[in-house]
Amino acid sequence: MTSTVDAPDIPGPEALSALRRRTNAVLIASQILGGLGVPIGIALAPMLATDVSGTEALSGLAPTASVAGTALLSLPLAALMNSRGRRAGLVMAYVIGALGAGIVVLASVVESFALLLLGMAAFGAGSLATLQARFAAADLAEPDRRGRAISHVIWATTIGSVLGPNISAPASRVFTDTSIPKEAGPFLFAAGIFAVAAAVVAVLLRPDPLLTARALAPQESGTAQSRSLKAGIAAVAASPMARLALVTVAASHTVMVSIMVMTPVDLGHHGADLQLVGLVISGHIAGMYAFSPVMGWLADRFGRLSVIGLAVGLLCCAALLAGTAGPSHGQTAAGLFLLGLGWSAGLVAGSALLTDSVPQPARAAVQGLSDLTMNAAAGIGGAAAGLIVARASYGWLNLVGVCVLLPMAALAVRRALKKA
Repeated sequence: MTSTVDAPDIPGPEALSALRRRTNAVLIASQILGGLGVPIGIALAPMLATDVSGTEALSGLAPTASVAGTALLSLPLAALMNSRGRRAGLVMAYVIGALGAGIVVLASVVESFALLLLGMAAFGAGSLATLQARFAAADLAEPDRRGRAISHVIWATTIGSVLGPNISAPASRVFTDTSIPKEAGPFLFAAGIFAVAAAVVAVLLRPDPLLTARALAPQESGTAQSRSLKAGIAAVAASPMARLALVTVAASHTVMVSIMVMTPVDLGHHGADLQLVGLVISGHIAGMYAFSPVMGWLADRFGRLSVIGLAVGLLCCAALLAGTAGPSHGQTAAGLFLLGLGWSAGLVAGSALLTDSVPQPARAAVQGLSDLTMNAAAGIGGAAAGLIVARASYGWLNLVGVCVLLPMAALAVRRALKKA
């Protein structure tokens, strides 16, 4: 596929530095907005699914549908970015997310579980936009600062993500005495937030960072064939480090999503109300995003493999704390915070390593493949999480999460030994 967008002018050194700052500022603004919208679904989807379906056993399917939607949309939106640039793909993702939020509200009113799953799948595009923005930040970054560039954009999500779950309760009260269930009302707010984020990116993310990066290195840009999905798969297959990076982001995301989506249900079993659930999820999301610049600095300073090892340790500690918390809401909150911190380490280090390990022409396709893999794996994990909790316990779910980390740990140790 050839690009249908004219290449931007090639900036000089000073103009390039200014462009990096401008691009990061726009991405940060959109991440703050996206961060407000996405956590609403994280906090409320399991409860809404239980109300609409009438059974707790299906509670994990709503957030799982969101993760599955993120996975299914990863390759089409990556292809759009490959052809038209980051701006077109990010705008489309936010628009689809806004439409999905509206469908969720409609599904709750008519009490259709199938329609709810469809809406949550489309809602997942909002999450995809916040994920893909990290690669947009890496497009123009110097190689030795790539980890920090990725982490700064991830960090920006902190502001919206911490506030997002806590606006759920007041947003729900707006729809008191209406036909809209209290758990669904905040999705209308999310739809508006995604629409504003789309407008910010459409108007301000100019020139496009991916197309500019190609213009800066035309000898590395390659042909349309070298930028295809097939070329991306071949690039990953040829690089052991790229394979480790792919496993890292997939395993970290799967463990995080699987435990996180069932935590509100477990908290409810132990008497937690909606406000407390929101606080725990806010702490978890703070762990995910607030310390990402630290993870980026560590990845650039001490290497990607060291931070991948840190991710394994943090995620295992998180599973131990959350899985043994029982009625101790404070211990659950601590476990969820560490869960977010481990996810941050895995995502930042894995994303930087993935970008480092493949040639420039294949990067956009490989990055789309990465988001497909991580969200498909997390979708399966989220679906299984509800069944594990229903048939065994929340503690068993955390133990399974530790087992998922073993291949990631083994590959990291193997690469470290060969590198030594």
